[in-house]
Amino acid sequence: MPTASRRTRLWPYLRLAAAALGLAAIIRQLSIVVVNGSAADTEWGAHLPTLISNFFSYFTILSNIIAAVALIIGAVWALRNRTSEAADPAWLATLFLCASTYMIVTGLVYNLLLRHIPIAGIMDVWTNETLHVVIPLVMLADVLFAPRRRALAWWSILVAAIFPIVWAVYTLLRANLITGPATGDPWWYPYPFLDPHNFSNGYLAVAGYIVGIAVAIIGVAALVVWVGRRRGIRSADLTTSTSHPSPAAVSPDQR
Repeated sequence: MPTASRRTRLWPYLRLAAAALGLAAIIRQLSIVVVNGSAADTEWGAHLPTLISNFFSYFTILSNIIAAVALIIGAVWALRNRTSEAADPAWLATLFLCASTYMIVTGLVYNLLLRHIPIAGIMDVWTNETLHVVIPLVMLADVLFAPRRRALAWWSILVAAIFPIVWAVYTLLRANLITGPATGDPWWYPYPFLDPHNFSNGYLAVAGYIVGIAVAIIGVAALVVWVGRRRGIRSADLTTSTSHPSPAAVSPDQR
């Protein structure tokens, strides 16, 4: 029976630690939202169901939840297969493609557009840095260094694009059905660049931002797939490598 490399043995625990950190930051930020909403003087701020549903409408929060789920599932799968150097199954590799893409884009958008804007009215340094910097860097490191990577087909980029499209449609449709908790405006958008009221040309400007972010998501997903294809194990190689491994069928972590 082959002996798993040290990185293969340790990586699941690093994933679990990162997932715990991300979930702790989400719980802390949610608690701040609830406390602030309970103490608000306005009828809109005190409506906790709206505040909570708004909280879980942020792309950052949803992406961090997806990342935590991917890290936990990936760690559990690796621990259950700890004696093997076999590649991740295709479904798990696809889940990591999506989670990594969303978190890397979250880090880029936050640090380029939103760093000095209080998201959900919160300027808590620890949670903001954890959700927008630390976890994106963790997911980037997973792309670059995680063992047992499976090379994915290029069409998997389309899978990564599904969630952002659904989220954008949901956000724009929901926006005018919600009263802004802080302002009382008859609309609420999670990010200022999605609010047409912030621009003289309204939805045209919003469309420009959405297209830009869509390009970023597809571009990052393509990079993640490219890196995976460079350093991962292709599904066709797995059959031949089980009995007669060849240098081409061995991932960089096995050499």
